[in-house]
Amino acid sequence: MSTFQFGVHAIQASQVFFQSKLSFAFVNRKPVVPGHVLVSPRRVAPRFSDLSAEEVSDLFLTSQRIGGIVEKHYDATSLTIAIQDGPDAGQSVPHVHVHILPRRPGDFKRNDDIYRELQEHDKAAPSEDVFRTIDDMALESARLAGLF
Repeated sequence: MSTFQFGVHAIQASQVFFQSKLSFAFVNRKPVVPGHVLVSPRRVAPRFSDLSAEEVSDLFLTSQRIGGIVEKHYDATSLTIAIQDGPDAGQSVPHVHVHILPRRPGDFKRNDDIYRELQEHDKAAPSEDVFRTIDDMALESARLAGLF
């Protein structure tokens, strides 16, 4: 597969570092913290309630596995794991996805500031050059893929 569907976006295979039967994990174009990655079901499902029980199980088991690897690889001490389910919760792409963010002491002045940052992190104006390059994302993805 050369691309993966993420809402209306096509994610390049080079950005995907893990695949399960029903989910895939990929690097973030604008991470809130180093190692901020996403896990999404293969089937485009706008809301969490749209997922089947099998998809929910696979999504969470995959997220658990990815979280353990990412936490170690980025020398973190904790994880923030979040789903923004619907536009009023801050969901910017109408396709269920789990944010996995490796955390360290003091990475935010107030610990809960991460949620404000998460809500705003990918809402750049089209003219702003704030997103990572395809090459940068492919490099991170390759490093992470090598851990599985």
